[in-house]
Amino acid sequence: MPLPVRWIILIAGLSITVYSCKDQPEQSAPRNADVTAVAVGKEDLKMYDEYVGQIYGQSDIQIQPRVEGWITGIFFKEGQLVQKGQLLYTIDDAPQQNLIAASAADLAKAETWVANKKSELDRIKPLAEIQALSQRDLDAAQAGYDAAVSEAKAAQAKLNNAKIELGYTHVFSPITGIIGISKALVGDYVPKTALGNGINTVSSVEDVRVRFPISESEYLRFAKRIQADPKSTRFADIPVDLILADKSIYPEKGRIDLTNRQIDPATGSLLVQAVFSNQMRMLRPGQYAKVRFQTDVFKDAVIVPQQAVNQMQDLYQVFVLTDSNSIRPTVVKVGKRVGSNWIISEGLKPGEKVVMVGSAYISPKIKVNPVLMPWNYDSTSMN
Repeated sequence: MPLPVRWIILIAGLSITVYSCKDQPEQSAPRNADVTAVAVGKEDLKMYDEYVGQIYGQSDIQIQPRVEGWITGIFFKEGQLVQKGQLLYTIDDAPQQNLIAASAADLAKAETWVANKKSELDRIKPLAEIQALSQRDLDAAQAGYDAAVSEAKAAQAKLNNAKIELGYTHVFSPITGIIGISKALVGDYVPKTALGNGINTVSSVEDVRVRFPISESEYLRFAKRIQADPKSTRFADIPVDLILADKSIYPEKGRIDLTNRQIDPATGSLLVQAVFSNQMRMLRPGQYAKVRFQTDVFKDAVIVPQQAVNQMQDLYQVFVLTDSNSIRPTVVKVGKRVGSNWIISEGLKPGEKVVMVGSAYISPKIKVNPVLMPWNYDSTSMN
């Protein structure tokens, strides 16, 4: 009985496979794999942290009108430096001039009344002394004179206040600094509480303040470190770097100036302020920037590059290079990650060599050809 066609094809395929396997030459033994390795370092490692902050002027003074009226003049160029005492705005002074005139008239009337009462008192006093008039008449004349004097003093105070308000129609810069864009133009009406935040702001920017929040746990870490070691660097003595929006480092070092009196209950953070010199006026109020400063130091820290650590869920593993150029997987305990490097708290010793993960196929069963790569511990000093 002839075989079905499908069986003939299957037998032919198996024959070809067996024949081709017999004809293949034996493969040569695999050569040693090239791997990149680094020596485990030991270093006094400084820990730096970065925080996002906002820049303020040394003084940011709002220009707030003290009288209401129409703006009649603006005497500065927006965004430029103004001097202390420089005229900034004028406000229509017609109401104040009218008030001065009315107050002056009231004062003149009161002074005339004082003169009248003084004449009456001078006439009655000698008559009372010779008992031509009663003591009651003298007391009434004296009271009338005293009342007239009081009215004259009130009229004089009213005139003085009118003159003061007239002075308020000229708005001067309270400090030397950079003035912003005006919120009121010539012809605009401004009340005493103009536009909520005033009609302008002048900022003194020879020095600037940078305010940034730190978490409550970070504050406690600083506080405990200083409590444990009174000789340690205090918060206010730490030099501060300023990282601008274009990633450049501001050339001047800053210093911590103050911390807020309380933790913000809404955010759980403490507001900190650093001060930077700004003689070139590069920094402007309202800018956002990062501040960076040393927050800790780890003595004799054992460190390896991040690429040498293989993380598997909660386990961390490195591949140690043995003297026989084989690989020994080793579980380690990691500490802080500083920059692109890990601090290893357990499992490694300084000077041991570890293989960079991903540099080649790594297996404990094969020999490797290690290529030792130098690396700079100092690169760990900044995030």
